[in-house]
Amino acid sequence: MYYRQAGQFYTTYSQDSRIIPVREDRWIIYVVVLAGFCLVPFFASDYWLSGILIPWLALSLVALGQNILMGYTGQLSLGSAGFMAAGAFACYNIELRIEWMPFFGSLILSGIIAAMIGIVFGLPSLRVRGLYLMVATLASQFFIIWVIDKFGWFKNYDSSGIITAQDIVIFGKSFTTPAEEYLVCLFVCAVMTVIALNMVRGSVGRNWMAVRDMDVAAEVMGISLLKTKLQAFAISSFYCGVGGALFAFAFLKSMEPVAFDILLSFRILFMVIIGGLGTIIGCYLGAGFILLMPVFLNIFFHAVFGQAVDATLTSALEQVIFGVMIILFMIYQPLGMARILEIMQERLRKWPFKI
Repeated sequence: MYYRQAGQFYTTYSQDSRIIPVREDRWIIYVVVLAGFCLVPFFASDYWLSGILIPWLALSLVALGQNILMGYTGQLSLGSAGFMAAGAFACYNIELRIEWMPFFGSLILSGIIAAMIGIVFGLPSLRVRGLYLMVATLASQFFIIWVIDKFGWFKNYDSSGIITAQDIVIFGKSFTTPAEEYLVCLFVCAVMTVIALNMVRGSVGRNWMAVRDMDVAAEVMGISLLKTKLQAFAISSFYCGVGGALFAFAFLKSMEPVAFDILLSFRILFMVIIGGLGTIIGCYLGAGFILLMPVFLNIFFHAVFGQAVDATLTSALEQVIFGVMIILFMIYQPLGMARILEIMQERLRKWPFKI
């Protein structure tokens, strides 16, 4: 068997501190990323690109921000959809009012605006924790949506309540086809995922995990709870804001506050929990599970029952089965899908010896 970690020795510090230490894992990642950039845009259908892959990438980025806050810092939050709305409407207004601003510049500024809002709503984390902090962050969800609804400036005084997002323009070229928008989302996700991997492996990530495990002991060791918690809220909100902008510009193609309701916050929460708290790959696995499982259930019911069963009944059955699967998953594998992947890798390395 060629998938072995034994025999791979490190002679320099840079080799020992690689993000992906096992050679075979690195090649798998390289192949997947290369296929994502070079093969998927040409062979995937428009439905898969615009209906599955683009929202998967955008929501995975938001789940990554949520995981930084929950999985690595241990701060419960239910306001991720609100920060998505802040980033989406901020990006819309920047593109509308600053014509010379490139799209990537608008993405960064929208993330910064969402981060500033996240810092404000992260202040209660200095005094409360657990369920009380979750309720406090829930206020951000309703407050941000209320502000966008209340003040027409954010929607350019559009009376319909639904505004059309501008085209994605990069270096003078409009990215309007599903393949082009997919490549933009994939590029942003790849860059921000690498940044997140380096953060969680460095001193910043160690401070987050120290606060998560025991904040009192972390403070005794000299870690500033004020700086660490607010930093986690800011970075988490930044990721949610950028993901919300991509979600609106590349997937929804329009913006309305209703699209960023509390149900979306719960879906992102489930993505993080099912994918695996405190893991980067778990964000992508959890987002894929939440997005694809209803699609597979829908295909299954149509293949089995066809038109013999009412569509409303099959839709209700899909929701029931999906909910039961989530409950069973959390009971039998509480560490998430990332742990399942880790177990598979461990068994593959030991094969054919006894496990």
